[in-house]
Amino acid sequence: MQVGVFLDGRNPAAWRRPWDEHHRRLVELAVQAEALGADAVWLTEHHFFDDGYLPQPMVLAAAIAARTSTIRIGTAVMIAPLRHPLHIAEEAAVVDQLSGGRLELGFGAGWAKQEFDAFGVDPATRFHVTDTAVAAVHDAFNLVTPPPAQRPVPLWLGYQTPAGARRAGQLGVGLLSLNRASLAPYQAGLAEGGHDVASGRMGGLVELILSDDPPAAEQRILPHYAHQLNSYAQAHAWPASPAEPAVTIDGLRERRRPADSVSMTVCTADQAVTIITELVRDLPVQHIYLWASVAAMPDDLVQRHLELLFTQVRPALQGADIEEST
Repeated sequence: MQVGVFLDGRNPAAWRRPWDEHHRRLVELAVQAEALGADAVWLTEHHFFDDGYLPQPMVLAAAIAARTSTIRIGTAVMIAPLRHPLHIAEEAAVVDQLSGGRLELGFGAGWAKQEFDAFGVDPATRFHVTDTAVAAVHDAFNLVTPPPAQRPVPLWLGYQTPAGARRAGQLGVGLLSLNRASLAPYQAGLAEGGHDVASGRMGGLVELILSDDPPAAEQRILPHYAHQLNSYAQAHAWPASPAEPAVTIDGLRERRRPADSVSMTVCTADQAVTIITELVRDLPVQHIYLWASVAAMPDDLVQRHLELLFTQVRPALQGADIEEST
C-alpha cells in the first residue's frame, strides 16, 4: 500500500498568498513530501471556486514531474465530461514522459452545475461520458505523439457508490474509493468484464491530519476546515438543491465525532496507524492519500503533519500485517 498526499490548490482570501508564490509552494510541498518518503501526490480539479481550487491538474502535474524523480503523480480526479478524451490522452502522455512513467490517471464525473454550464456540457450525461472516456483515452494512447512512457498507464475511476464501483470493475480499472460496501460490486464487475478479480485495486482519501498535540492543532485548523466545507456548500450542485446553512467553527466543535469517517480527524501518528489499518483491512488498497493541507492551514502544522505521516505512519503501515481481500 502506497501512502501519499492530496493537493487541491486552495488559497482562501482570509489567508491568501500571492498567486505565484502559492503555486510554487504547491510544487515545493510535493518535492518536500518526496524527500520525506512519500509514495505519491494526488491532484484534483474544480473550476470557479473563489479560493483557487485547482482547475488544471495536468499543468501542476507537469511542474511536479519536472522537480521530482520517484513520487507517483495522480489525478483524483480529473473531471472527464469537461474534456475531450484525445486532449486528456495528449496531456497525460506528455506528463508521463516528463515524469519517466509515474502517472496515475483518475477520472470522475463531476457534480458542480456551474462547471457544466460554463463548459456547455449536459450534466445528465456525465456518468455515461465518464465511463466511455476510459476506453477512449486508453485507445488514444496508441495514437498520440509522444506516446506515454508506461504501457499501460494506470487508470482509475473515482466512483463512490456500489453501482459506480461495478462499472469500474467492468471496465477493468482501479477504484478510487475506500467504501467497503463497494468491494463486492467492484469484484463482481471485474468478473463480468472478463478481468482477473485479483487485479482489482482501490485507493482513496483518508481525512486525517497528524499532530503531536491534536486538541491544540484542531483549534487552529477548524477555521480552515469550515472554509473548506462552506466552499463545497456554496458550489452549485446538480441537481439544484436548497442552499445548505453555513458551517461555523462552533458548530463543528459541537457536532464533531472523531470516529466519523466522513469528517476530518486530527490525531497522533499512533492513532492514525490504528485508524488506517482498520479502514483498509480486507480491501485491495493500493493507494491512500491524506491532505497535505486543509485550506491553507498554518505552515508549521503542515510541516509537522507531513513529517509524522512519512517518517512514522508510512513505515508503520508498511510494516503492519494488513490482510487484503482477494
